[in-house]
Amino acid sequence: MRHMPQIAHVDVNCFYASAERAFNPSLEGKPVIVLSNNDGCAVTRSPEAKALGIGMGDPWFKLAPRAKEWGLVALSSNYELYGDISSRVMELLGRYSAWLEVYSIDEAFLGVKGSPEELLVMGRSMKAAVRRNIGVPVCVGIAPTKTLAKLANKWAKNNKAFGGVCHWDSVPAAQREALLGRLSVEEVWGIAGRLTRRLNVMGIFTIADLVGTDPVLIRDKFNVVMMRTVLELQGTPCIPMEEERIGRDQLIFSRSFAKPITTAAGIRQVMSVYGQQASARLAKHGLQAKVLTAFAGTSQFNPRDTSYPSVCVPLPMPTADPVILTKAGHALLPRIVEGVRYARAGIMVTDLRPTGNQAPLSLFENPHEERNIGSLLEGVTRRYGRGSIGLGHGGIRGGPDWTMKRDMLSPRYTTHWDELPLVKAA
Repeated sequence: MRHMPQIAHVDVNCFYASAERAFNPSLEGKPVIVLSNNDGCAVTRSPEAKALGIGMGDPWFKLAPRAKEWGLVALSSNYELYGDISSRVMELLGRYSAWLEVYSIDEAFLGVKGSPEELLVMGRSMKAAVRRNIGVPVCVGIAPTKTLAKLANKWAKNNKAFGGVCHWDSVPAAQREALLGRLSVEEVWGIAGRLTRRLNVMGIFTIADLVGTDPVLIRDKFNVVMMRTVLELQGTPCIPMEEERIGRDQLIFSRSFAKPITTAAGIRQVMSVYGQQASARLAKHGLQAKVLTAFAGTSQFNPRDTSYPSVCVPLPMPTADPVILTKAGHALLPRIVEGVRYARAGIMVTDLRPTGNQAPLSLFENPHEERNIGSLLEGVTRRYGRGSIGLGHGGIRGGPDWTMKRDMLSPRYTTHWDELPLVKAA
């Protein structure tokens, strides 16, 4: 066991709410929810909020009338704060292993080695270090495979006896089997409602049922991905660690507006901003796109206006040029109906490939890519914040009125000088 590689899954508990509490201790013990874009619905709920019966996705306008009665604290999504806290957590976890996969903003996988006792000590050390140095609580699950590590983490989070750290192989086999026999297959990483129903038809209702199923049968009935899940539950590692998770097939930039846009000029600015954001993201990951799709749409709650224009633009060559991407996005403008209240718009770039994989003829070279304009936009934005630079309509100052509504935003404690927390010593 000492030399067998294991995987640790570290997950921040109620990440958005925990990040807020790290800088505002008065929120401890109170029901807290964090709202989605434009303060729409609850996307994070503290345990106290869950105890009130607040569900994931419950709209704020329905919760607001009873917020005072419940003592409910609602906050706008503070993406700047959450992103910075996340980067600090991941940097700290990286000190425990050179084999780190950042899976999402609040969770990561680490490759670890050691005896069960040594791994439990390491898990407790990681948990204590994150809490002490960053101020957010985490749980740690350690197992031979990613799927079992996720399951161990969930067990550690829901069973106080583990103290937030669970090593799968350290738990007696009888207890593990009893747990797997109680849990629905829907609790398995990667299995959602529709898959659950198909498994139920086959007589597979619990995780134990799935573990006891022939992986080849699962492959024939479903696919190789599901077979890997079964093998992982049986203790055979099948899902490798990844250095970085980014969408290699497409990038999407889309968001609903705080205030509807009713003119083509307004959509032009949206397309300009998103086109340049796509250029910066592509440049960051060393990618180029061959196809751009631009789209817009009205709200489903607006029966009077119904318009969902879209356009697919094949690009002349693989590119991350912000000017070419912006012009391609502007191909949507002739399809915009003046006066219609558009609630959402965005662009999607697809057919991605590594930069320089196909060298263009000199006649078709893009001067902006030669000068690394996309990388420049990414660098300036990363250092000075979104909105600090832009080209053409994407650089109009003064703040467009379609940007995200965040009326209950807490201070961005770690990324904005004028919002740094103040500490007063008596």
